Amino acid sequence: MVTIKDIAKLANVSHTTVSRALNNSPLIKEPTKRKILEIATQLNYTPNYNAKSLVMQKSHTIGLFFTSISNGTSESFLADTIKGVNSVINENYNLFVRGIDDYEEYSSINSQRFDGIILMSQSIEDNSFIYHVYEKGIPLVILNRHVDDEHTVNILSNDQEGSRHAVEYLIQNGHTRIAIIEGKKGFKSAQIRKEGYRNALIEHGIVIENEYCVEGNYDMESGYLAMEKLLSLKNPPTAVFCSNDNMAIGAMNAVFAKNLNVPNDLSVIGFDDIGFAQYTTPRLTTVKRPVEQISVKGARKLLSLISSEDHEGEKLFIHTELMVRESVKKLE
Repeated sequence: MVTIKDIAKLANVSHTTVSRALNNSPLIKEPTKRKILEIATQLNYTPNYNAKSLVMQKSHTIGLFFTSISNGTSESFLADTIKGVNSVINENYNLFVRGIDDYEEYSSINSQRFDGIILMSQSIEDNSFIYHVYEKGIPLVILNRHVDDEHTVNILSNDQEGSRHAVEYLIQNGHTRIAIIEGKKGFKSAQIRKEGYRNALIEHGIVIENEYCVEGNYDMESGYLAMEKLLSLKNPPTAVFCSNDNMAIGAMNAVFAKNLNVPNDLSVIGFDDIGFAQYTTPRLTTVKRPVEQISVKGARKLLSLISSEDHEGEKLFIHTELMVRESVKKLE
């Protein structure tokens, strides 16, 4: 096995200089750094962590993975998750944030690089990543998506309950022609929120109209385009449940573009309670989803798993809350 001392001997420098060069220290001159890196490459030496980590068998790195960072993940969802995890992880750990879809294969995901992993799971396609992490024996906490495994530590919000309450609120306000702008296709959250929408209508004896179910992509543009479709119907809805707030904001703008008014001409309700929800005109009625709280609990649980040999499974549901504001009109 090639060591730093072997590289130091060949480069005719101290092992401290080699260590600094391999860690891209600005204290090492570029020609020296290049020479050391060339020798390390020739010897197939790949450092992943410092000497202390090698001795301790710890990387002092926690991975925070999303299904995707660039596709279907809103800025507020990303920020709230990182904020929650970061508030718990102290300075002894580095936080590594990445999307699973950045990887073609997972050979670099191993116990030498990660002391533990938090997965903000949005799709069933994450299962291959989950199995890989388990195989490598890395402590894992899964947030956001229900994983049917008794050994899994799973923390999530009750999205079905939240979306059902949102649609019931519309029904209580006299609406029966209620549409849904769905979330990203393939995302479990989109499926669960649609189930909540359907359950509310069924429980109140309201027929589910297929033309009132329009696909979105969790971004403002898809909300805008979906609302345009709904407004063009022969018998448009009086209220629209949007599967997240970004789409709700896009949908409201589509209403305004037609010289119509929210909520007088059309009621709109969202999901997530992002920061902007309180500053739209009118202020958006929405379901508060405690993403930051879920992330805080997930990070605390992971630290507990890392410091303990006990890896028992656990499922924890965090309740949602309906935030009533001004975007829903009560029909007479």
